[in-house]
Amino acid sequence: MDFPVRCRCGQVEGQLASTERAGRAVCYCRDCQAFARFLGDPERILNERAGTDVVATSPRFLRITRGQDQIRCMSLSETGLLRWYTACCRTPIGNTPRDPRLSYVGLVHSCLAGSPVELDQAFGPARVAVNTASASGPVHATTWAMLGAAFKIAFNVLDNRLGGKYRDNPFFKAGTARPVVEPQVLTSAERRALRGDG
Repeated sequence: MDFPVRCRCGQVEGQLASTERAGRAVCYCRDCQAFARFLGDPERILNERAGTDVVATSPRFLRITRGQDQIRCMSLSETGLLRWYTACCRTPIGNTPRDPRLSYVGLVHSCLAGSPVELDQAFGPARVAVNTASASGPVHATTWAMLGAAFKIAFNVLDNRLGGKYRDNPFFKAGTARPVVEPQVLTSAERRALRGDG
């Protein structure tokens, strides 16, 4: 069953297939928090403990059907994750490794066009919490759930790598390791400001 993907203003639309292959977690890392601040809307993106609800899946299951020209990319450093968003309304899309052979995308909940109930029905509740040390309040660690989620992600990455399916990736130019748009790489000063390092 496909799940709709849509930016806040509706200029970018798409579909996520094979929802049963996806996993779900809340990431409390400082980099995800910095990305939310970069987009200028952390209250909409982060939960009450500064976590980002993320659906982890394979890029090949994602299709952008409208508004490809609005896709933008940033990275907090020269080696950091590629973080994708829309230029039109700065809705976060997700995070990918720089190497498309590591076939993974963590889709930020803000681009998934469904109610909380619909998200739970499609992907299950977000029972996995990662990087909890950076949460703004107490968050219980979920060690066993995290191990299960990591196994699921590793299986998908390996399956895509062995079968060559990693080449089907909407974030990279066909047959290459070049992103579809040039990433904006932040300076160390910009990164420190967004992370609140002072």
